[in-house]
Amino acid sequence: MGLYLVSFLAMVAIYGLLTLALNVQWGSTGLFNIGIAAFFAVGAYTTAILTTPPPAGVLLATGGVGVGGGAAGMGVGHWGGLGWPPVAGIVAGSVAAALLAIPVGLLTLRLRGDYLAIATIGLAETLRLFLKNQTDWTGGANGIGDIPQFFRGLTASGQTILFTLVAAAICAVAFILVQAATRSPWGRVLRAIRDDEAVVSATGKNVFRFRLQALVFGASIMGLAGALYAHYTGFISPDAFEPMNATFLVWVMLIAGGSGNNWGALLGALVVWGIWSGSDLLTGYIPAAWATRAAALRVVIIGVLLEAILVWRPRGLLGEDRHVSMWVKPGPASAQASTPRTSAPSTLER
Repeated sequence: MGLYLVSFLAMVAIYGLLTLALNVQWGSTGLFNIGIAAFFAVGAYTTAILTTPPPAGVLLATGGVGVGGGAAGMGVGHWGGLGWPPVAGIVAGSVAAALLAIPVGLLTLRLRGDYLAIATIGLAETLRLFLKNQTDWTGGANGIGDIPQFFRGLTASGQTILFTLVAAAICAVAFILVQAATRSPWGRVLRAIRDDEAVVSATGKNVFRFRLQALVFGASIMGLAGALYAHYTGFISPDAFEPMNATFLVWVMLIAGGSGNNWGALLGALVVWGIWSGSDLLTGYIPAAWATRAAALRVVIIGVLLEAILVWRPRGLLGEDRHVSMWVKPGPASAQASTPRTSAPSTLER
């Protein structure tokens, strides 16, 4: 039970990174990104290709069936096998996702609302199908195995515990960076763009550039989450980046926790992943005749949760964090606001 709880917290940290990234894009900037899985997958595949050991040994171990794969012979071939250290692979995965976001943003960020959502989910599905069908480069549907895990000299439980501590530390650092960024002048411009883009444009701000910066910043964190996921599982395949797990679930986490609130993003990841993984445990008590429908039941539970949140807590469990910097000194305007009115407001004040 203790090891299961540690593994649970590791996945919460990974999904916490994804919800923080989406909060930068949607909660702060209003970017309707439904292509989370694309950046998540790029981070995972980048570190997998760079950090897996040279394929020659695996080729002998599998009797010449293919190149690459895992210790159990999974995977039929893929680029890389460079044997980079995991830390370098994780950084590379984050950078690769950020680089992917640049051309994606240049092509899609002039779109609005539903059109941006259609473009980004199209990107994610196109990339997933490419990964699934390109057997020479990414291992195809068989995926990539033998991804080095942290602290490989320890027992399995020791590896899991230390990885969870590392993932939690990375998530905490990302939270501090995102919190500082969204509360900075840059973050206030993003929120202004989300609320009224025309007004921000009228003040002389380059709205497109700010939107692109938010997309790239969020994508780099999504790539970081993907890289951590690859090293945690030791094996990845296109099935891990289905829209249900890598996009829809992240959106539910952010909406449940509170869009626009970084603490809410982490809380949503904890609550929703707890329900998702808890429902998996309950499938063991379902009659055999219903066992094949367990996956659909989990989706129904998450859907009911989302509906309940939207009805009773439309702003999420915590709601948006409206923050005024502690370094802003009260000026004449704030002093006037704190003084009780003795007359009716003027026309302009109305």
